Amino acid sequence: MTDAVPFPAAARLRRHSWRAGLAGLGLALLGACSVVPLEDTPTRARIADSTLPPMKAFATPQPQAPSRSNANIAADFLALHFQLESGRKLQTFTRFETPITVRVTGKPPASLAPDLRRLLLRLRREAGIDIHEIDQGPANITIETVSRAEIRRTLPQAACFVVPNVSSFDEFRRDRRKPKTSWSALHERTRMGIFVPYDSTPQELRDCLHEELAQALGPLNDLYRLPDSVFNDDNVHTVLTGFDMLILRATYAQGLHSGMTEGQVAARLPAILSRLNPAGDRVAPRPVSLTPRAWIDAVQTALGPDVPLPARRGAAATATRIAQEQGWADQRLAFSYYLQGRILQLTDPDQAQTQFRAAEAVLNRSPDTQLHKALIITQTAAYAIARGQPQQALAQIDPMLPLARQSENAALLATLMMLKAEALDEAGDHRQAETLRLDSLGWARYGFGSDWAVRSKMREIAALNPGKANQG
Repeated sequence: MTDAVPFPAAARLRRHSWRAGLAGLGLALLGACSVVPLEDTPTRARIADSTLPPMKAFATPQPQAPSRSNANIAADFLALHFQLESGRKLQTFTRFETPITVRVTGKPPASLAPDLRRLLLRLRREAGIDIHEIDQGPANITIETVSRAEIRRTLPQAACFVVPNVSSFDEFRRDRRKPKTSWSALHERTRMGIFVPYDSTPQELRDCLHEELAQALGPLNDLYRLPDSVFNDDNVHTVLTGFDMLILRATYAQGLHSGMTEGQVAARLPAILSRLNPAGDRVAPRPVSLTPRAWIDAVQTALGPDVPLPARRGAAATATRIAQEQGWADQRLAFSYYLQGRILQLTDPDQAQTQFRAAEAVLNRSPDTQLHKALIITQTAAYAIARGQPQQALAQIDPMLPLARQSENAALLATLMMLKAEALDEAGDHRQAETLRLDSLGWARYGFGSDWAVRSKMREIAALNPGKANQG
């Protein structure tokens, strides 16, 4: 049996995340989510002339070094490399064994080239990978831009993905059922195809580049237990983190090579991580708590687009119960509370806030989960504005703005800025509110894309203000 159909590797969609909350705020708050693919293809979620201010872009990356023990990081490395998201085990470690070339084909939007250049520079500097872009000829990794409709026709539940041993979308469609596209049959990486939608927002396209290129180079699995990685189906992190770069640097370290077994890699990892991350040797390891399939299934049901509300509510409660029974005190427990809050938004906003506060209390225990907290603040601050409590909203928002910038999450940054502008308006500081609102638009264009999406977000947040609602 091959893992070549229908998904050759682990799957991931942007809409299954804490970030889905950015799609809707206020008392109605959250929109529908997609269904997580069930099999084995690394994927990510699914730009336009504008009359708004110019699009903004992040400058110097600010990744934080991982703060966990090297013993825990070694366990994460093995889980990321030797298992697919479907749970299927991989018997062989694989990577590229030569300098890596990357080529872009299709109809790339203007934002792709600078984002790809920044990413490749980071991979060279932070992960030590010999990787460069070429303009023509065959490449080790081909990034082809296609429409979302084409992706959905071929893989209905995917938004972007990576496949081994193909260099074009046509080749993938022709050979998707052949063993050549099976990750479990791979012994060395020589050729990869990454397929991303050209008709996505700039941020989503960039996020696709980060995750799919990283998975083309190294890890194929996603782990809910990771608080500081893009290799996590909660999708909190939008660009490669310091942890991710360490994992990639270790992947291409001397001492490892394609064809090694898990045991052979495990024997070499401690020395490699000690050399690359000496601070990790001074941190005490923590017990590793695996994520049971029942919790993942409950989360996916709670986020399902076609699941009746009572079933979603029950699934979120099940996820919370499992998290509590597991004794978790990490972002997985917080995510369970957050899911309940999201589902309660329409019917019981006060109780939803209770769930959000419970999630926030969990997240306050660790410095690694403050970005998760920032996404919850978009919900609690919106509620404070709607209740006519602007000072409370401002106190929540201000500490989160640097986190949004550092994480390079333009959608989150723009949302927080717009919420702050609305709170300032509500507090009577109209001049500062207008300045901040104007400043948010460049980030909103990168995060939300089209003019209509940006203006829709502005109207949605403005509608929170009870004073404006009473005016019209």
